[in-house]
Amino acid sequence: MTFENGRVLDLSEPRIMGILNITPDSFFPGSRFLDIPVALDKALEMLENGAAIIDIGGESSRPGAEKVESKEEIARVLPLIKQLRSKRPDAVISVDTYNSETASAALSEGADMINDITGLRSMKMIEAVSENHAAVVIMHMRGDPSTMSRMTDYRDVVGEVSSWLFERARRAIDFGVDPDRIILDPGIGFAKSAEQSIEILKNIEKFKKMGFPVLVGHSRKSFISKITGTPVEERLEETISISTYLYRKKVNIIRVHDVQEHGRIFGILKTLNPSGEYWGE
Repeated sequence: MTFENGRVLDLSEPRIMGILNITPDSFFPGSRFLDIPVALDKALEMLENGAAIIDIGGESSRPGAEKVESKEEIARVLPLIKQLRSKRPDAVISVDTYNSETASAALSEGADMINDITGLRSMKMIEAVSENHAAVVIMHMRGDPSTMSRMTDYRDVVGEVSSWLFERARRAIDFGVDPDRIILDPGIGFAKSAEQSIEILKNIEKFKKMGFPVLVGHSRKSFISKITGTPVEERLEETISISTYLYRKKVNIIRVHDVQEHGRIFGILKTLNPSGEYWGE
């Protein structure tokens, strides 16, 4: 995937997206950074440790999170985007937002990608992505973070989510979004029960067959506690186990909090099986 500015995101093998939240209330305390110099150091550290993308968020999307006005969201994320772009002109920067004003401001300051949890619900967001020739992550979610936990009534969660994502991608293309810059995310934990999230993970190959790169964000999420009972601070091992599974399934982008640990593990996996063609299934 090549951007207008010449930066390249090679998705020929699984890549790490590092989570960096400029928020006081994201669900994992270890991802919260309000001090911009500290956040910048963390972003640079993530890049050195194997992140191919830095995903900057200015509003929490945890269940029940309060909405943030776009003016405040812009004030949170823009200083980091400017400083990171200055320090690392080659870095691929994503912004986790569903506000078109935030997206436009971020893209004008050098961001490459918009990670939209509402799946391009807003026509203004489609326009912002299209006009700036940006990449976009289209994620599946019903409702919003305050209501999504009550919207888990699916007859076939894999089929319904994959169909919805494909339709959203086609709609985006119809309105001018470059099809080569679309990434699909089934939205683990967003309007899905723990069992439904696990079902999606078990069938992740079906999402890869839709013809677009796939992103999965499972890191330290609450569905893990349904399996092991661990609190968010203790879910690193479980997260890495799922990430290894996704790596072996050749998921294109794996979005995580703990970049250093994932970089090491993915390095070992690549060394053991450079081609990635056979994992013994």
